[in-house]
Amino acid sequence: MNASLHGPRADDPLDPNRHADDQVVDTALRPPTLAEFRGQPRVAEQLGLVLAAAQQRGVVPDHVLLSGPPGLGKTTLAMIIAHEVGAPLRISSGPAIQHAGDLAAILSGLSEGEVFFLDEIHRMSRPAEEMLYLAMEDFRVDVIVGKGPGATEIPLEIPRFTLVGATTRAGLLPGPLRDRFGFTGQLDYYAAADLVGIVTRSASLLGLRLGQDSAEVIALRSRGTPRIANRLLRRVRDYALVKADGRITPELAASALDLYEVDELGLDRLDRAVLDAVCVRFAGGPVGLSTLAMSIGEETETVEEVAEPYLIRQGFLMRTPRGRVATPRAWRHLGLSVPATRADLFSDSES
Repeated sequence: MNASLHGPRADDPLDPNRHADDQVVDTALRPPTLAEFRGQPRVAEQLGLVLAAAQQRGVVPDHVLLSGPPGLGKTTLAMIIAHEVGAPLRISSGPAIQHAGDLAAILSGLSEGEVFFLDEIHRMSRPAEEMLYLAMEDFRVDVIVGKGPGATEIPLEIPRFTLVGATTRAGLLPGPLRDRFGFTGQLDYYAAADLVGIVTRSASLLGLRLGQDSAEVIALRSRGTPRIANRLLRRVRDYALVKADGRITPELAASALDLYEVDELGLDRLDRAVLDAVCVRFAGGPVGLSTLAMSIGEETETVEEVAEPYLIRQGFLMRTPRGRVATPRAWRHLGLSVPATRADLFSDSES
């Protein structure tokens, strides 16, 4: 059975979600301070003001909500916040907190001023979410002891802390939870110039000699995502070690990424399979998501969350009420001629 039927492929270099081999390397490559954090200047400046003001007033910083697609630096910013205020960092995730008692155990174990990073906060259970409301506002949780008529509610004071919530789907957060955050930062995809700087810095930390031209080759194929850029850099490093004694040139970087089926616009096998299915098998669409996913042997979540966002952002694909529709750019990228009837249909959909 195709492993891709069970979600994103673990070997996909352009999957923005974290892979197992990212864990150790990511820690070494993360910038430790806001001054070194690249690509999100507005968020970094706003967050810097929040942290500096809290330190001058001698108080714990407001709770922070970070939203945006995977791989843009939400976890890194949480670590930077803890570093900037000189506080310990506690890390957990929404899926790991399925009961209010789980959250109460974590919160009661925090120290004064500690930073609590809660990744994928939108996936937390409702009972834990309601407990979090009280903890964020009043720094108190109510623990229920016993069951039935004899149950007793015991208020438990907790130290003042800073919650840093991260979500890839801000729209799924209930209003009462969003309103309790003192600062909300929306992370956007990175410009190519910022990714070149990130790739160059990472190469230096990994002990690689990487010129500006080679860094640009990697950056332009990284889909505006630092995590992907660092992952592709490691694949280029491996290729260079085996094929060229560790020397990385623009031509070698391009050859390495071609081997991993990452083209000059950052599209991989999955992206091209989606475009080929829509353009060729379904004559440009519209085609429904489930039909499209089945035709290429992938889960609907993989197509919708990994491939589609980039294809739509780059103007290859459109979502319409009737289904997915390919744009003329999709045909041209595949080396195909745009049928006149499809060009007319696309023009009508734009009006």
